[in-house]
Amino acid sequence: MARGRVNAAKFISRNLGEPHDSDFDGEAAHQLFSAAHADICCPPTGHRTSWSDCYSGADMLPLTSKADLFLESNGEPRPLPRHLTEKQRDRALRAQRLAVWIRREAHRRNIH
Repeated sequence: MARGRVNAAKFISRNLGEPHDSDFDGEAAHQLFSAAHADICCPPTGHRTSWSDCYSGADMLPLTSKADLFLESNGEPRPLPRHLTEKQRDRALRAQRLAVWIRREAHRRNIH
């Protein structure tokens, strides 16, 4: 009986490295960050990498690394690109607010 292959990279990077995911809104936060990152990377005029590939690229990151995608090195939110639709901008703003909170809490708890 043939069995499908399982990609363990996503499991290892997201689940084993982030024991505090549930404290930081868990899977909903992962989905929000991945979708907002893909929106930012893929303008409506097209991009060499598909939206789903950008989503997957961000999705494999641990939650604190995803938060860093939306923040400058000083912890302030990065400027949002102009190509975002209203719905995408709202999602990106929610992701930025969550990223600021997660980064602050991770620093307080000494999670990197």
